Amino acid sequence: MTTLSQLSPQPLWTIFEKICSIPHPSKHEQQISAWIQSFATELGLTVKEDKVGNLIIKKPATAGMENRKGVVLQAHMDMVPQKNADKVHDFVTDPIEAYVDGEWVTANGTTLGADNGIGLSACLAVLQSTDIVHGPIEVLVTIDEEAGMTGAFGLEAGWLDGEILLNTDSEDEGEVYMGCAGGIDVNVTLPITRQPSNLNQQAFVLCIKGLKGGHSGVDIHTGRANANKLLARFLKQFSELNLAIHSFSGGTLRNAIPRESQATILCDTNSVSALKAAVTDFNQTLVAELSAIETNISVSLEPCERPDDQLSAHSQLALINSVNACVNGVIRMSDEVEGVVETSTNLGVITTEANHINIMCLVRSLIDSARTNTQLMITSNFELAGASVICTGAYPGWEPKAESPIKDLLRETYQSMFGELPKIMVIHAGLECGLFKDAYPNWDMVSFGPTIRFPHSPDEKVKIDTVAPFFDLLVNVLKAIPAKP
Repeated sequence: MTTLSQLSPQPLWTIFEKICSIPHPSKHEQQISAWIQSFATELGLTVKEDKVGNLIIKKPATAGMENRKGVVLQAHMDMVPQKNADKVHDFVTDPIEAYVDGEWVTANGTTLGADNGIGLSACLAVLQSTDIVHGPIEVLVTIDEEAGMTGAFGLEAGWLDGEILLNTDSEDEGEVYMGCAGGIDVNVTLPITRQPSNLNQQAFVLCIKGLKGGHSGVDIHTGRANANKLLARFLKQFSELNLAIHSFSGGTLRNAIPRESQATILCDTNSVSALKAAVTDFNQTLVAELSAIETNISVSLEPCERPDDQLSAHSQLALINSVNACVNGVIRMSDEVEGVVETSTNLGVITTEANHINIMCLVRSLIDSARTNTQLMITSNFELAGASVICTGAYPGWEPKAESPIKDLLRETYQSMFGELPKIMVIHAGLECGLFKDAYPNWDMVSFGPTIRFPHSPDEKVKIDTVAPFFDLLVNVLKAIPAKP
């Protein structure tokens, strides 16, 4: 069986294989940070850690390149922790089981971490190399990109000297990104009251599962279903069954489309047959509607131990109606960039506590005013249900610049290497570039990377034959960086 370290370019894949062996989910980057610092120190390079945990590594120019403009290579060190329900895996302690699957590298039942592990590996491979020609280089490795962009928010002026930033966090080889969406988290707390369940009820776990999930930005336009929305739809559609809800939970991350959602429900004994028929009917309906995209969707009903309590009728109605009515998915396509989503929202996480229900949505938009309007729509919906809503973690979009020397250089270099022009794009996802503008307003920035599919889901994979062109492009751009004026 081919191992990752046998792939080309070997230095990059060897580093990525090592990264996969070190647990590094968001909020738990200590091990990977320590390894990166050791990696740089062993190369004799200067490495510093700022107050939030970002790493800055400096490598001098190769001989004859000292007068070139300084370049900052940038990646984030954390990964999204998502796994299949039947996969036993602890992201804080267990390595990622990466393997070659035909034309792709993927992982066994979990996210792979190619987002942004391949980009990070490319940056470190440049540091390690003794034959890549380049001017002064700084590598900026940020923390917590996937769960709040804490590192980008905390980056301070004065740490970096470069004039150009090359972000490696894009996911389509042949595309160059010059802008991205901003976003905000909408955090809902819905108070609930409970009442005792009764002996004439049978309890079941109703589950929507088998969905593809994926990145709530780059996959939001693909028609993938949201498990939380489907579960609320069932509970609303079959309200005549007088089901009682004990708990409702679905999704694990606000920036991942929920793949599974489940409710513990109670049903009067004389309505159990009707409930089972409704589940069968709903399953058939979803297959008919969604099977072109969701090839493994299923609705299941399993008996469970009867809980002692259930939501009051008022609380249950507020939950079902507000989740069912909450806007989700693409809100509007861009008028400026063909084929790009302008504004979207993802109802990412629902959890049930003793006396309240937590709901997390992530709103994205290329336009700040449209982002605000969408968060206000969500707020209005849940406030009508009696919930309190707090919006946090707002980050700006990265507005494209018409005049960008690094964009022009990268485009020309790509054309000379591959005989065609790359696509100049804007991505409907949060890149850290927009936040870097606060501390480094004069940076000329661009983002590019290899082809990665289904990031933020256990189906995540990176196309092997796009990694070498990505890395070769990076190397050739570094060689072509112009001299300082």
